[in-house]
Amino acid sequence: MSKAMTDADFTPATAAEVRQLRDQLDAQGKKLVFTNGCFDLLHAGHVRYLNEARALGDAMVVALNSDASVRALKGPERPLNNENDRAEVLCGLRAVDTVVVFGDERATSLIETIHPHVYAKGGDYTVESLNAEERTALQSVGAEIRILPLVPGRSTTATIQKMHAPQGGKLRIAVLGSGVGSNFKAIVEAIAAGKLDAEVVAALSDQKDSGFLTIAKQAGLPAHFVDPGTNPKKLGEAAQKEIFEHLERARTDVVVLAGFMRILKEPVISHYSGRIVNVHPSLLPKHKGAHAVQDALDAGDAEAGCSVHLVTAEIDAGDILEQGRVPVLPGDTAAVLHDRIKQVEHVLLPKVLHEWRQRGLAVR
Repeated sequence: MSKAMTDADFTPATAAEVRQLRDQLDAQGKKLVFTNGCFDLLHAGHVRYLNEARALGDAMVVALNSDASVRALKGPERPLNNENDRAEVLCGLRAVDTVVVFGDERATSLIETIHPHVYAKGGDYTVESLNAEERTALQSVGAEIRILPLVPGRSTTATIQKMHAPQGGKLRIAVLGSGVGSNFKAIVEAIAAGKLDAEVVAALSDQKDSGFLTIAKQAGLPAHFVDPGTNPKKLGEAAQKEIFEHLERARTDVVVLAGFMRILKEPVISHYSGRIVNVHPSLLPKHKGAHAVQDALDAGDAEAGCSVHLVTAEIDAGDILEQGRVPVLPGDTAAVLHDRIKQVEHVLLPKVLHEWRQRGLAVR
């Protein structure tokens, strides 16, 4: 009868042992691949990613965040599995040759010790958005940096949220806005009046002094300014990632764009597919884009309105959930017409959110 394995039977590699492996491979003209992460609750996305990373070289080391560093990165309730168990599970995968545990939030010192030939990271990063210290260390040791695509819909955090999510209950919404926040105010007031069974778990703005953030702070809601970067029109990669992290920490069911004047991209668009909603001041599919109200006037339309729709990578092209109409009156300017449309938006957006589950729309 074989002897049962105990915790003491498995020990992760040391940095020195991994460096020795790297030097042996180097002497043979072969490459060591290095990747790092928390790897708490392995899922198919992890397995596919690790297989792709391993194919970039001849052996692969996974640098695993220690329990303490996972807590610092993910919060006090993580990890679910201790570092030794996580390391042992990783070592059981065909793609993984060895695992080393590190206690810092960043893998900089390990990179400097091991000198990997190839560094692999998931597609929620770009070379530019990698931690600056890690990127400098990789460049100093001559490592090739490879960014691998994400597997859509696979996330440890989402899995944990699904496990703990109550059946029904209040809809957990995160609201993003850039301006005065009139639609956001309508949501807050609808919740207070009992017309919307939801709670605002995050209010995010790309404008530090926006009326939107003032409303959030006055209502005692978790409000955050996200630095959009240097481009006046586009949201920088670091900002995209910061928004995603806020949404994940808040255990968000639905992301609401309420006058948010930047375009969301990865990783938010894929991860929250079917769970991002926007209100647009036109009767879509007519008049997409930032000048919809003026476009309706220029086209001589007899009526205008608003559309509550799901958000996709294509601008103003997601499924339309509901529309409201207003007449275009003689003498209307864009500002006057837009004010009339906003009155409809203030009713329609909270209504759609209140009916979210009844409509069979996605949540966590």
